[in-house]
Amino acid sequence: MTALAADRRARRPFRLAVPPVSGVLRPRLIAVCAALVLAVFLLFCWGVAIGDYPVSFPDVVKALAGSGDPGTVLVVQELRLPRALTGLLVGVAFGISGALFQTMTRNPLASPDMIGLTEGAGTAVVAGIVLGWDGGLGIQTLGLLGALGTALLVYLLAWKNGATGYRIILVGIGVSWMCTSATDYLLARGQQFEAQAALGWLVGNLNGRTWSQVHTLALTMVVLVPMALATGRWLRTLQLGDDVAAGLGTPVRTARLVLMLVGVGLIAFGTAAAGPVAFVALAAPQIAQRLAGTAWPPLVASGLTGALVVLGSDLVAREVIPGTELPVGIVTGVVGAPVLLWLLIRTNRAGSGG
Repeated sequence: MTALAADRRARRPFRLAVPPVSGVLRPRLIAVCAALVLAVFLLFCWGVAIGDYPVSFPDVVKALAGSGDPGTVLVVQELRLPRALTGLLVGVAFGISGALFQTMTRNPLASPDMIGLTEGAGTAVVAGIVLGWDGGLGIQTLGLLGALGTALLVYLLAWKNGATGYRIILVGIGVSWMCTSATDYLLARGQQFEAQAALGWLVGNLNGRTWSQVHTLALTMVVLVPMALATGRWLRTLQLGDDVAAGLGTPVRTARLVLMLVGVGLIAFGTAAAGPVAFVALAAPQIAQRLAGTAWPPLVASGLTGALVVLGSDLVAREVIPGTELPVGIVTGVVGAPVLLWLLIRTNRAGSGG
């Protein structure tokens, strides 16, 4: 049974009379999203509860509502909540961005990790630290500018009467390796303290997150997530191929450009907030697709899966070595590398690995 056939069997049509809205109801997808929401909430509260000053689960819930012991409220809301919220928002942003790129290009390997966006952000940050080019912008702003600049470069180099998904992937891989080489060179020529500062951000880190990162990322997602959800029809038609999509009335070039801009915005602001957390954008959509049984990565489930991966990895990073908090990107890299190998083997067997 093909993925498209499985998706067709898993959905049920529904129609509302007032107002006249038609759509497709997928009970399995709804159940998966509900389970993911519950799992994310539990991991979120667990992450807020642990630390040098442990807090019980009921006290965490009370403190999140602003009630309970004042000391507990201070610890939860001021010291731990920014980190947990940053992890949650970054996971959602990376998961949705990865789903957009993979659906747009019709390739499970097409994620911001693979086409150079996170590497471009890293190169910009390292250049600012080592060469003093930051101009007072800060690491977050440099990461944002690096990701956006790299996306523009990939799109321009891939343009040839339009930017197809295949060319975006090939050009992105080349740009990714160029950025990686430039980053390695900059780290090699930098001073020890400069290299340490850069590496602390490059691996993806939630340590020391503040409300400033949360506010910026939250405001961005209030704009970009609804835009991503509004592109659902374009995503479904592009999954059928450019010719079929154009025949169904989809403006293929405009759709691909809008989808890329939204995906780049999500990954850029997410990377600016926590660094390039490896493999989340690659793995989360594929996990969500298999959980939901759909023909393409579902956006909401992909975002929730991304949040689950980041929050769970952060818990492991904080607890695996007592007294030491590892960067979350180390854990996601360990988890994501086998997923990448599995995807490579799968696409090669299916004849789509090129």
